[in-house]
Amino acid sequence: MTQRFDPTRFSRVCWTIYAILAASYLLVFFHRIAPAVVSSDLMRDFGTTGAALGSLAATYYYIYTAMQIPAGVLADTVGSRILVTAGNAVSGLGSIWFGLAASFWQASLGRALVGLGVSVVFVGLMKSNTVWFRDRDYGFISGLTLLLGNLGAIMAAGPLAGLLTLWSWRAIFVAFGIIALLLAVIAWIGVRDKPEALGFPSVREIDGKPPHAGRERHWWPDLLSVLANRRIWPSFWVNFGMPGTFLAFVGLWAIPFLRDVHGLDRAAGSLYTSLALAGFAGGALFHGWCSDRWGRRKPLLVGGCLLYAAAWSGIVYAGWTPGTSGMAWFLLLGFSAGSFGLTYAGAKEVTAPALSGMAIALVNTGIFLGAALIQPLFGWIMDLSWSGALADGVRAYGPADYRAGFYLMLGGVALAASISLFFHETRCRNITLAEHVPH
Repeated sequence: MTQRFDPTRFSRVCWTIYAILAASYLLVFFHRIAPAVVSSDLMRDFGTTGAALGSLAATYYYIYTAMQIPAGVLADTVGSRILVTAGNAVSGLGSIWFGLAASFWQASLGRALVGLGVSVVFVGLMKSNTVWFRDRDYGFISGLTLLLGNLGAIMAAGPLAGLLTLWSWRAIFVAFGIIALLLAVIAWIGVRDKPEALGFPSVREIDGKPPHAGRERHWWPDLLSVLANRRIWPSFWVNFGMPGTFLAFVGLWAIPFLRDVHGLDRAAGSLYTSLALAGFAGGALFHGWCSDRWGRRKPLLVGGCLLYAAAWSGIVYAGWTPGTSGMAWFLLLGFSAGSFGLTYAGAKEVTAPALSGMAIALVNTGIFLGAALIQPLFGWIMDLSWSGALADGVRAYGPADYRAGFYLMLGGVALAASISLFFHETRCRNITLAEHVPH
């Protein structure tokens, strides 16, 4: 039996749990973007080619991609508390190993452990959001979550470049590994899987509605039903083509591009990636908030994809120079890509509530499959035409090399823009429930 409902206590507990999980998510984005800032250090210390560097950075994405469906299953079965605690512990150990690596293969193993650990954090957080926040606020909460996560990405851009003037990249990764281990302890102590675990009614009961039905069978048939849901798959492919290309670029190749083609040093280049990530964060919050208030998701997603296509066209073809125009293109690139956050709300709203973790994990897989494939392919394409030029022992690529790689990005953009037209409009409600309501 639940105790008498105390809204003040509920709100405090709800936001405390959210803060713990969001802090863990900051580290997810830090590790996603950091290789771009330390790319020259990695190439110098391990003597890598562009393709090898792309593979090292993408190791994170390979593991992350492979783990998304298992993470969704675990979120719907064991719950967010165990999932995020274990994820923080593994990523913390991986970050420490990466920082201490003496060879390329040791670094790859550390990067793989980081990818394994952080791969479950986001799905655990989003699953927690489905049970601690109301359905009508989910677009905003998703946007806020991505905004906070991107603070970790911004932290991995400009601030990390500053830290590298004081400490080595190795010391920084060891320090962040220790922080992740501390967050594992905090998550175990402070996170609970649902309001009922602390004596509260569910959020639907608080709103005077019947609680969602729970899972009543083994997870395998549930997973198959999610995979067979055709309404989810457009979100998967939009994420492959839009945030997949965005993270592949900003997470590795943007700073080398700004260095080789536009002559910017690491600190100056990180300002551009910071702007792109700030736009990405703000775009996620803006699109989520607007969709909740408007009651529509598809027009905003389609518009975001088209704006993203315009931003990439500007970066590739506009002939801009460093300064205001270049910064504007990077900011627009991130802001438009931030519209992808609507895919999580869309996946949640075309799936039975008890299976929301699996649905979110499926569309999230598209992002990291895209990034995992594109990062090394981009480097491989540039290696094909590389002139042999070196700068301080690091491969220096020319404008034609990057232009060839950008065609790969533009292909992803075209995919996202075209597939977004098939996104299923939910009008911000769970249609699986509406389909069973008598008319």
